[in-house]
Order: sequence, then C-alpha cells, then structure tokens
Amino acid sequence: MRVALHTRVRADRIEAYEQAHREVPAELTAAIRAAGASSWTIWRSGTDLFHLLDCADYPALLAALEQLPVNIAWQARMAELLDVAHDYSADGGSAVLPVVWQL
Repeated sequence: MRVALHTRVRADRIEAYEQAHREVPAELTAAIRAAGASSWTIWRSGTDLFHLLDCADYPALLAALEQLPVNIAWQARMAELLDVAHDYSADGGSAVLPVVWQL
C-alpha cells in the first residue's frame, strides 16, 4: 500500500532535521524494512514535510515499530525538531493524507 503523510518541522530546526536524516541509524532503517516498508521518501517545502511510504500494511508497520528501542529513541529525537510529529495511532491519525486523485 502507498501512504502519504504530512508532518511539520520547527522553523528553527530545519538544518538539524535534515542533518538527522543524513544520519538515520542503520538499525532503524533495517527495522523499517523488516516491518514491511519497501520505500520511504520525505520532501520538504518550507516547514512542511511530505512523506511517501510504500509498505505491505501501514497499521502493521506502525505496530511493529512503536515499541522498538531504536524507534523510540528516533521519535524522541524527532520530537525535539517537529511541530507536527508522526502519529503512531492505529490508522496513522491526522498525518495521513487522503487520496484526492490518482493517474
């Protein structure tokens, strides 16, 4: 399945956010792949972040990652940088963007 997400970085933390993503721990990327993701891309426009994630099952991916220590540490780091964080509720919450049109 393909999931689009919207989050927001704090204006004063853009460089730190981009630096963090140049250093994503290999253990975290392995865990994301093991949880069923085949790709995850993030674009930034100002402080708005748009994620496109291809995975087998998004709710299952969230459940698999939620309690992993490497992900908990990453989410704590992101919480310092984001105004709108990734939502770990079962359906991804308000960060998930609804499909409006597709070619």
